Order: sequence, then C-alpha cells, then structure tokens
Amino acid sequence: MKIAFDHQAFTLQKTGGISRYFCRLADHLSDSNDSGVCNVDVGIFAPLYRNQYLRKLPQSIVHGYAITDYPLKTATVCVTANRLLARKSIKNWQPDIVHETYYSSKIIAPPACPVVLTVFDMISELDLLAKGYSNSELKTTEKYKSVMRADHVICISHSTKKDLMDIFEISSEKASVVYLACDPPENEEACISKESNQRPYLLYVGLREGYKNFTGLLRAISSSQKIMKEFDLVAFGGGNFNAEEQNLIKELGFSVGQVKQLGGEDEVLNNLYKKAAALVYPSIYEGFGLPPLEAMSHQCPVISSNTSAMPEIIAQAGEYFDPRSTENMTAAIEAVVLSSSRTQELINIGLARKKHFNWERCAQETLGVYRALAPVVQ
Repeated sequence: MKIAFDHQAFTLQKTGGISRYFCRLADHLSDSNDSGVCNVDVGIFAPLYRNQYLRKLPQSIVHGYAITDYPLKTATVCVTANRLLARKSIKNWQPDIVHETYYSSKIIAPPACPVVLTVFDMISELDLLAKGYSNSELKTTEKYKSVMRADHVICISHSTKKDLMDIFEISSEKASVVYLACDPPENEEACISKESNQRPYLLYVGLREGYKNFTGLLRAISSSQKIMKEFDLVAFGGGNFNAEEQNLIKELGFSVGQVKQLGGEDEVLNNLYKKAAALVYPSIYEGFGLPPLEAMSHQCPVISSNTSAMPEIIAQAGEYFDPRSTENMTAAIEAVVLSSSRTQELINIGLARKKHFNWERCAQETLGVYRALAPVVQ
C-alpha cells in the first residue's frame, strides 16, 4: 500500500503539533514496514519545506527540499507553488491513499484515489456558533469542503467526533477516532533541575488567549492565600506576557517574578514537567490536549478542567474543576498541591494511564482506516 501525505502542514508550520503528528505517524508506519509487520510505502510530498521535524525523518520518505524559510513577501507564491508541485508529484507516484494534512478547497489527490483527513478540533466553529453564526454559514469554509471531499475523517477524540457530526452534520460511519500520543522522555537525567533553592511552582503550558483560560488560572491562584504564599506559576510557551496580562498579574497581587514566562526546546519543557508541583490545564475546550499526557510521562500530577476531551483523555489520572468557576479551580489546585498523598496518587495513576497512548497504536489504527478504504491493496 502506498500512502501519500500532502504538503500543507509542512508548508504552514516550521514546528507545531499538527506537523509533528504527521511526522510521527509517517515514521511509525515506515518502521512497521521495515520490521515486516505490514507492506507500506510512505511518502511525504513537500516540495519546498521549512518544517524542522521533516529534517529528522528518513529522507527516503520525504519528497522535497529543506529551506530555511520562504523569501520575504513570497509566502503566498511559495504555498501555491508547493501545492501545484506536490499534486504533480503525488500523481506520478500513484498512491493508494492520500492523507491530507490540513484543510483546503483545492484537490490534491489523483482522480479516484481515496482521501483521508484528520480533524483535530472544532474550536473555531464552536466559537462562531457562540457568536450567532448558523451551521449553514460554517459550510462555506475550507474545513467543511475538506471534510465533505474526504472519503473518511479521523478525529483525535470522541469529543471532537461528536462536535464534527453535530456541526457539519456528517454520519458516524464517515469518521473514526484514533488517539494521539506524546513522545516518551528521552533523557531522564536531563529532566532533573539543578536549582536546589527554587520555589515550588505550578506549570501552565501553551498559548494563553481566549478559551485557553490563562486569566482564569491567575484569578484562581490569587484567591488562595496558601497557594500565593508557597507557589510560583511558570507559563511555558505562548510568547512574552502582553500588557494586559502584566497588568492583571500586578492587580491580583502577585509579587515581582512570581509569575514567569519561559520558552525553549523540548528539553526545557521536560525539565519543567519533572520539577513542577502540578500541571494546571484550565482550557475551556480542547480537541485532545497533549500537555496532560506529557505531564504524566514526567511524573507530574495533572489538575484539569472537566470539559470537552479532557475527561476522555485524562480519565482518573487528574483532579478536575469547572474552568468557569474560580472557586472550583482553586479548590482543585489546593486538593493536590497541599496534599502529598493526593499528589502521589495522581502520579501513579498517570503513569498507568499514559500507556494507553503510543505512536505504534496510533499508526496501526490509522493503517486500519487506510485498509478499509483500499481493501484490495494490502
């Protein structure tokens, strides 16, 4: 079976969760083929790519050339060129399946070739519906056109599948759920902080705007004298705090340096997970939510909102709260970080829970979707 991944994610992202997912998937499908488990030929068609993950894959599966970045003011031209060149290369390669890596109204697959699409979340659509848009208005988007064009859709959680079915009105048979995974810790020694005098801290990971609810977390922490006295807050990723965030941090009574923003490579984040008192995940909506799984891998207890996909993914390995209730969030944080027994309990459950999510399983279940669409080709 010949499986082609198109250029889109690798054209759009230098790094990021979507392109990382497709690289892990392609790599593990290729590994399965090498071990004799299945007969699969994988090709990623990204004529001119700037994605960092693609550089680390075996070049036998990457059809394209790495560049540092697109020249200034040429991004639109480069994206169009990539699409046209990728479409031609894929046609010449004659795949049995094309897996589109993002949403586009443009057809990339050869005629009669089955198309698979992965939908990660329905956040934008839910946001528009909350603003008064109708379902019919959402059916003009490239995402909707991609879903309708696809022969089958992979959703990364049952929560995402339900939202997709409700909003785009597709049948249950057209979509399958295949869970993501997180990369295992590579070097545990590097995850141990050398700072012996560091104050205990709570960890927040990712972007911070809107539904991510970072300001809700700030309010929840500031309402507890015990947490304010004993803990810092570290926000990893998302860029420097903006003026509004800085003002709120000051207004809520945090001391100078008590709320920190850090960035960096995976090694930095691994170290933060390993030494954090807990990961707090206050997001109102997630299609999956990788940070809780990453935290479990590093024996970091998880405190999470109880909405969308979080209970499905985290299961019993988290302390839950209503993300719209400051009091409820504060109580959940206190229940973990002020109790060594609850902390250890969540660590133990988390280590067991994370075993349900691995890239080998993701690859094999995805391969099952491909085979159902091309049963003659095995």
